[in-house]
Amino acid sequence: MSPTGSPIKNKTSISARLLAWHRRHGRHDLPWQGTRDAYRIWVAEIMLQQTQVAAVIPYYARFLEHFPDIAALAAASQDEVLRLWSGLGYYSRARNLQRAAQLITEHHKGVFPRALGDITALPGIGRSTAAAIAAFAYGTRAAILDGNVKRVLARHFAVAGFPGGKRVEEGLWQLAEEQLPPRAIGRYTQALMDLGATLCTRAKPRCADCPLAQSCRALALAQVGNFPAPRPSRRVPTRAIHMLLLVRAGELLLEKRPSSGIWGGLWSLPELAERAGAKERCRAHYGCSIAAPQPLAPLAHGFTHFKLHIQPLLCRVQKLAPAAREPGQIWLSLEEAQGAAIPVPVRKLIGRLLAHRPAPGRGLAKRSE
Repeated sequence: MSPTGSPIKNKTSISARLLAWHRRHGRHDLPWQGTRDAYRIWVAEIMLQQTQVAAVIPYYARFLEHFPDIAALAAASQDEVLRLWSGLGYYSRARNLQRAAQLITEHHKGVFPRALGDITALPGIGRSTAAAIAAFAYGTRAAILDGNVKRVLARHFAVAGFPGGKRVEEGLWQLAEEQLPPRAIGRYTQALMDLGATLCTRAKPRCADCPLAQSCRALALAQVGNFPAPRPSRRVPTRAIHMLLLVRAGELLLEKRPSSGIWGGLWSLPELAERAGAKERCRAHYGCSIAAPQPLAPLAHGFTHFKLHIQPLLCRVQKLAPAAREPGQIWLSLEEAQGAAIPVPVRKLIGRLLAHRPAPGRGLAKRSE
């Protein structure tokens, strides 16, 4: 039975129709396809979590160029891993990826495990991601349930309720497992993903081209737009901070963020709750005497659970105490800072400085207020 109480019909034909459709219309040229290398499949699946395919492709190529195998990733510095991840967001994915590579080296002799339990035990890999890796790499008969698949199943079986809720999600897992074909698991898994990504999209689904249109309950009810139900509305809080752009002779101060929390392990700009304390903060924590901080255009950045309002303050350093640099602080040229492992909004702010940098001989630190 489906979670709506209606009998599940044409279960076998669903997978058969998906496989037939995928042969002609599915995606076959993505860089992580056509391989059974579990490492490459794993990297792709982690990057694709909450990130669009088009955004992932260039990151995937660069990442594998630097870290071609598990051993290379396990032995790399975290700074280098985060630098190559910078811009993809959700940086815990990169930290978990490297930690998992180290655990595979320690406990699996550097070989990506085959058993679903061993895969799921690795940091950053949940039930659906583990199933996808195992299906593509080893042909393991296991169901996936990512966001696209939830949408396909919720519409096809008219499953009421928000798919992130426990009860609804459990019902969707049951449906996902019931639809598994006896063979061709990898192709079926890719077909499901492709259907959700290209036809059964959140907005403007192309139902006329869908191979499952004949048996789709939401389409029969003329309620495709009502499935799946949206996340219950909630107020997204706003957090305001000041970021200090400490510039000295063309160099910028960056400091290492804590290993946990947002932007964990990345290099970022010093932060301040109130503008009024900028001079004291610079003197006490960075050994800098600065001119009056100059407010720059504010910048907004959105996270899943809150919005960040950033007020940048350009702080031209007039004097730097000898040996003022503390552990976790570094002075870099603007170009070097732009290429470091930094969050996206920090990269944008540095880009503004580079775009408005004065002509040679008139460095940022030497301009008068």
